Amino acid sequence: MRLSESEQAKKNLPQNNGALTGEENEYKSEQLVTSEAQDLPAEKVDIPSVKRLRRGFIPVLKNYNFLALWSGQVFSQLADKVYLVLMIALIDSRFQDTNQSISGWVSAIMIAFTVPAVLFGSVAGVFVDRWSKKAVLVATNILRGILVWAVPMLLWLTRDWAPIYHLPVGFYILLIITFGISTLTQFFAPAEQAVIPLIVKRRNLLPANSLYTTTMMASLIIGFAVGDPLLALTDTLVQKLGIGWDFGKELVVGGSYAIAGFLLLLLKTGENTDAPEGETPHVFSDIWDGLRYVKHHQRVRNAMTQLMILFSVFAALAVLAVPLAETLPVIKTSQFGFLLAAGGVGMACGAAILGHWGQRFSHTKLSLYGSAGMAAALVGMSVFTHNLWIALLMTMLLGAFAAMVGIPMQTTIQAETPEEMRGKVFGLQNNAVNIALSLPLALAGIAETIFGLGYVFCGLAALVIAGGVLTWYISRTGATVPTPKT
Repeated sequence: MRLSESEQAKKNLPQNNGALTGEENEYKSEQLVTSEAQDLPAEKVDIPSVKRLRRGFIPVLKNYNFLALWSGQVFSQLADKVYLVLMIALIDSRFQDTNQSISGWVSAIMIAFTVPAVLFGSVAGVFVDRWSKKAVLVATNILRGILVWAVPMLLWLTRDWAPIYHLPVGFYILLIITFGISTLTQFFAPAEQAVIPLIVKRRNLLPANSLYTTTMMASLIIGFAVGDPLLALTDTLVQKLGIGWDFGKELVVGGSYAIAGFLLLLLKTGENTDAPEGETPHVFSDIWDGLRYVKHHQRVRNAMTQLMILFSVFAALAVLAVPLAETLPVIKTSQFGFLLAAGGVGMACGAAILGHWGQRFSHTKLSLYGSAGMAAALVGMSVFTHNLWIALLMTMLLGAFAAMVGIPMQTTIQAETPEEMRGKVFGLQNNAVNIALSLPLALAGIAETIFGLGYVFCGLAALVIAGGVLTWYISRTGATVPTPKT
């Protein structure tokens, strides 16, 4: 008879009918925390080591491999955000005509940045499982740096070329470079997610992901806020040096990618780099294996569904922030970014709190509480559409409660997915998230026009609470999908 995971954990615990050794204490404590994280019945043991388990950020920050990954993430994330600011600056200075709107140019760049995420997300995940994840992390950053450094030379070489379909050749260069950088990012993202459970102990995954999310949100806010001043400062410094270069902006963005790549050289993943025996399966066969794994593992599937709902809400918020700012007093419509920044600050604060105290609760409980909080914040936003300070507070609360959903669910996927499947699963997750981001961008504005801002916020609240309750209910009832025999 096949034992459940909790029964296997109990069976495999050392039995010596006496005092446990330090090593056995650690093992038994690990099993207890693991069962809690998976929402399985924890074995009721009364040993001091369980109470003394180190929680919070300290064990993670003492992990030198995680510090190397985190440092690389800081520079890589900042480079990603400042890169888009760089593209806007280049369009403004080189291609946009006087009295011409820049939105069309920027939209084309954003499409070039988005398309690879839909096309190559799953395929990239397959190759991440086949290749050394450390090599992928290092190579993708250094190659992105080289692509950014190539921009000034390519624009100079094509400056006198005739336009193609009324567009400058240099602009096509920017589109191609952007497409290439985004394609490399599709390999970097699943490799980064797959490395975290390799270098971080399972009981420390929640604070590690909290720190990861906090950094991501901070880079989102800081990158867009300081991007333009940073690029302008770099140009000024280059001019003062008297070198005569005109690519200070590209130097700093490409340099950030390169620094990330060199920092990641310090990483030791301990992964199995031996080539698999036998014939390598087809890429689409591996993608299908990933789909079957997600289908037959309810916790991974539920977590991925929750993440899709979460990203859909924030994609819709990015669209709805414009009409919301239009109805609010004091701020202008063009200042809708303050609302999005408030959501980012709230998520960063929620992630920091969760990293310290979140391990006391199961992942499904955190997700349920977070979903309820998000729903309440969205209802509050639907009611207070004419009060700036309450709207900002509701947006911050939305971000904080979103951290209670996103971080535990991401941790669940990492903990539940075996090493050989992580690239495939995270590649599928990237695809699903990008689809979840795309649909609300197209539909939220139309829904707001037809039904009104308040009703759309209430509809999002209903979607969030339904997802949270469904995940909690499935976890509580133990409903499972049978795993096929292999």
